[in-house]
Amino acid sequence: MTDLVPNRTLNDGTTIPEIGFGTAHLKGNKGSNTILSAIDVGYRLIDSAFNYENEGAVGTAVRRSSVPREQLRITSKLPGRHHAYGKTIETIQESLMRAGLDYYDVYLIHWPNPKQDLFVEAWHALIEAQKWGLVRSIGVSNFMPEHLDRIINETGVTPCINQIELHPYFSQEDQRDYNAKLGIVTEAWSPFGRARSDSAFSDNSLASIAETYGKSIPQIIMRWQLQLGTLPLVKSSASERQLENLSVYDFS
Repeated sequence: MTDLVPNRTLNDGTTIPEIGFGTAHLKGNKGSNTILSAIDVGYRLIDSAFNYENEGAVGTAVRRSSVPREQLRITSKLPGRHHAYGKTIETIQESLMRAGLDYYDVYLIHWPNPKQDLFVEAWHALIEAQKWGLVRSIGVSNFMPEHLDRIINETGVTPCINQIELHPYFSQEDQRDYNAKLGIVTEAWSPFGRARSDSAFSDNSLASIAETYGKSIPQIIMRWQLQLGTLPLVKSSASERQLENLSVYDFS
């Protein structure tokens, strides 16, 4: 299955799979088992965050997996309250200690926290952490064009990723275009949508498309995400659903 998930080349020359597995709310042994199942099924990009309070569960799954560490791409994120330079460095170090890892493949600023206005300082710290080998690739999450412009103009370093909310009810065309103009890969969190009252899984239009192609609604959404050029981060506890969400390369 892993051979069916192409890699995406980032602007720093590193590569990541173009489908990732999200881990929000996956904690403890049960969460670690779910993450391990995803790795076994074929996911090689695992997305976590300091705020998820589950970096230990992610690290445990990585160590328990038979997949070599160098074949995995592990992401974590810096919380908005830790944007001061020294706090950023400490948080990255603490995140690695929690996970029991020597480095993160990708590390993101979780959101710009503009009222605090320390995100440029945090970006300087990520640049240094990358030089020290604590992280391989650096990026951001939930950044708008004005936030991207500031960190690039003040440091000369462009993020490799901007992870944003993106789903059929919120397609983020302008932000996607801006990311692409800067050479930034757009990752999509909550690719199926957030509001259960407006669930994509019961959407009649999506159901009709799914019926036409003989696919499930999640598979239709995943294919749409990929054809937009975005990198979706999906989450499921059931191994059969985990596999289904990867099985989207045999149709357009």
